[in-house]
Amino acid sequence: MTPSPTVLRVGTRGSALALAQTESLRPALEAATGRSVELVTIISAGDTTTDSLATIGGTGIFASALRDALLAGECDALVHSLKDLPPIPHPGLAIAAVPRRADARDVLCARGGETLGTLAPGARLGTGSPRRRAQVLARRPDLEVVDIRGNVDSRLRRVAEGAFDAVVLAAAGLVRLERQEDITEYFDLDEWPVAPGQGALALETREGDERAFASIDDRPSRIMVDAEREVLRLLEAGCSAPIGTHAMIDDGLLFLTAQVYRPDGSDSLTSSHALYLNDSTTPTQDVAQRVAEELLALGAAELADLGGPA
Repeated sequence: MTPSPTVLRVGTRGSALALAQTESLRPALEAATGRSVELVTIISAGDTTTDSLATIGGTGIFASALRDALLAGECDALVHSLKDLPPIPHPGLAIAAVPRRADARDVLCARGGETLGTLAPGARLGTGSPRRRAQVLARRPDLEVVDIRGNVDSRLRRVAEGAFDAVVLAAAGLVRLERQEDITEYFDLDEWPVAPGQGALALETREGDERAFASIDDRPSRIMVDAEREVLRLLEAGCSAPIGTHAMIDDGLLFLTAQVYRPDGSDSLTSSHALYLNDSTTPTQDVAQRVAEELLALGAAELADLGGPA
């Protein structure tokens, strides 16, 4: 069937969160292209497996099927959670736009309004992220941190039903699902860095189609997430590696911090660097290079079993 020139087919995963994210971009997509948006739901490998992210590696597991559909012409663009995308560009595809980034923080959702500090010793905390597991254990080694899979609603339901005392989730996802009332604690980014690109969405297209979506791209958000993802690429680490990042722009200065954790939370390494955006033609690459080189010199590859320099 020949695609309609008046309809923009946008591929997305079928979870409630993925659909809410894609719907949030509908007005901007229609304004940018002058076409009506039709959602194309695609099932990814990450939606069908029950294995933990640590076991399956995580890299691209939520993106591969969507990208195959885009390359096959089954849709015209994709909307991803940027943190799910591997940091290496996919042949034939391009990230056409990164809309303005939402709240990048992690949060705790616990019964009874508890915080991480007030949870009882031995409390069961669920997370599917090796990074979050390490961060929790670094603060509370007395907790039972249990691997958990499933969508946001199912994780919150397991807390409400008593299977878990708490879960760690992304603030942006809860807000997009209008479930922010379940948040009992926000974790400060300076002390609790997050997955590269967390809180940001990515609009991906076939190469050559990027210009149609230029008006959706938010330059500061793009710079920050590009710097974070470049650290991941230079360390040859997957999306599920125990690495937290935090980039910010203040008065023309790009700050970038990355922290690498031992999986059990018993140790970590941190590097922070900054440069003025106007002092470099490739600021995101330059600041990420400094951070990655310092982390590797400190022994990050051995600490977290990373691949090493790209």
